[in-house]
Amino acid sequence: MTEKKIGRVTHYFGKISVAILELTDDTLSVGETIHIKGHTADFTQKIDSMQIEHQNFPKAEIGQSIGIKVIAHAHEHDIVYKVIE
Repeated sequence: MTEKKIGRVTHYFGKISVAILELTDDTLSVGETIHIKGHTADFTQKIDSMQIEHQNFPKAEIGQSIGIKVIAHAHEHDIVYKVIE
């Protein structure tokens, strides 16, 4: 199992457990697995859904910012990796 850096967390909404990810290096699709790693965050999860401007999208491109529901607390500047199986 390898990982590829795809972006970073730009904001985290704690009350609703949603992280905003900025994609800088690769695309991301629903169904793929990501790994979020930072100073205190280190977790892996599958993407069940993502939103851009409150609309559901199946795929996000480089340069877009997306919102995803996360299973653990994320922080600004945490690095996001795509898990490649």
